[in-house]
Amino acid sequence: IFTDPLSLCGPIIALHFSIPSIYFLRSIPCAIDSHAAQSPDPPSYVPRMFSLNTDRMTFSQRVKNLLISLAEPFLCNSVFSSFESLASDFLQKPVTITELVSHGSIWLKRLDFVFEYPTPVMPNMVHIGGINCGQKK
Repeated sequence: IFTDPLSLCGPIIALHFSIPSIYFLRSIPCAIDSHAAQSPDPPSYVPRMFSLNTDRMTFSQRVKNLLISLAEPFLCNSVFSSFESLASDFLQKPVTITELVSHGSIWLKRLDFVFEYPTPVMPNMVHIGGINCGQKK
């Protein structure tokens, strides 16, 4: 299934029918994509979304980044809890969002390192930036 993992219907159907899934995404909030693909995501290196930090952080910015990364699971649990209950009811077993998305075979990431900060990636993650990235004015 070629799907966007943020909608979560595609990953649920792919897991139910045991078919491979290809994800086409930019990112998932709370770094769920990094955790699901078991990609390294150190808070001292990777700036968090909405933190306004760059890849060259001072000590206080690194502490702020760490605090944001520690608060993300609590915020995301409240946002994605309804999807987890829907997936658990449909699949007849308890499942989390990270477990659900972790079954992706290939991750087509719409990132371009010209506009984004480089992050560690796994071998099944392919960067296809440039086709969706516009030039900033």
